[in-house]
Amino acid sequence: MKILKSAVIAFSLTTAMGAFSTAAVAESDPGRVSHAPSEVIKEVSARITAAEAAIDNGASPDEINGLIKKARDFTKELNANDKVARETAKVRDHMKAAEKSVKEANSSEAKAHLQKAKEANEGLKKLL
Repeated sequence: MKILKSAVIAFSLTTAMGAFSTAAVAESDPGRVSHAPSEVIKEVSARITAAEAAIDNGASPDEINGLIKKARDFTKELNANDKVARETAKVRDHMKAAEKSVKEANSSEAKAHLQKAKEANEGLKKLL
């Protein structure tokens, strides 16, 4: 009888825990917008282009770094797999280097880093 009682309890616990799949009921945090990976890649490219345009138009280093930081922060919205995460880290590294170049008033080097970041970002499409 004791074995039967333990078996019934184990079975009921297993059924209760398995009744609701975590993935099936998972939601984004309230107030948070989830983006598709392709949308994130497009938006990051657009933000990099805006930073490049700001460099061309002679904006202040603070404004340029603000635009680059917005693009870099938005890359964190890209959730796909580990390979994509590693490549996204490379995109962020190029953007950090561009920010450093802007602080040093080296706009040509900053544009080169932004171009590399844009190319690496576009390369993410192949990994999806």
